[in-house]
Amino acid sequence: MDKPVPLDLFKALEAAVTAAHAGAAILQAYAHKRSELVIDLKARNDLVSQADREAEIAIIEVLRARTPQYGIVAEETGGSPSGPASWYIDPLDGTTNFVHAIPHYAVSIALVAQEGCGIAFEEARCEPGPVVAVIYDPCREEMFTSVRGVGAWLNSHRIQCSRTAALSDALLATGFPYSDMSFTESYLPMLRDAMHGTRGVRRNGAAALDLAWVACGRFDGYWELRLKPWDVAAGTLLVREAGGQAFDPFGQAPWPEQGNIVAGGPGVAKALHELIGPNLKAAGAA
Repeated sequence: MDKPVPLDLFKALEAAVTAAHAGAAILQAYAHKRSELVIDLKARNDLVSQADREAEIAIIEVLRARTPQYGIVAEETGGSPSGPASWYIDPLDGTTNFVHAIPHYAVSIALVAQEGCGIAFEEARCEPGPVVAVIYDPCREEMFTSVRGVGAWLNSHRIQCSRTAALSDALLATGFPYSDMSFTESYLPMLRDAMHGTRGVRRNGAAALDLAWVACGRFDGYWELRLKPWDVAAGTLLVREAGGQAFDPFGQAPWPEQGNIVAGGPGVAKALHELIGPNLKAAGAA
């Protein structure tokens, strides 16, 4: 049997950056004419707009043209992992912000490798998980990129997680329950403990950007539960390649594909996990 062709991560990164620009161009066009947006409700407080759908189509067109060998898993059109690796796409992370004209949203794209596939510049087979990441904030024109084993960048500058050592000195980010309210009562004690034990907690409404901001040191740590894999795939790699930790707090997978995540610099991530730990069992896995 023929050996599988190793993943060319730099070619994939180039494709993802091009796709992110294509998607963002559509988002920004709609940002100037929001009154024309068609907005639907997928579930309680879970919005999808015409901009989400059209941006996703544009992203997928670029990725399929440039990397046809990879599968597609996208927020709006679905899909399942296939081939040696698959693209995980969130065309508009922060839809509610976008609809309300809050300039804090992003395009998030990650290439997630299957177990045992090869990488062009590595001898060993890679573990399953994100291997290429792009998070693009079109409002600030900030392009966060990462390649497994190579590093993480904001535009052309190498980035690193913060070196904050103590949780008491840390600024954290999180996301509140917004659609599935079933774990609200177990989440609130986590928030209370974080408010009392840290420098502060922010909730900006875009998980991909929260993780990108952990990777570049703006936030010292971040946690959230019951997200989707496309929300966290790119951010997970960014944080890891920026010298931090990003993991499933329930220990169910090598990367947080179930949508439960704790992330932070090396001095904060473990302490944050311990802080929310007493209430994790009550919250349950997604």
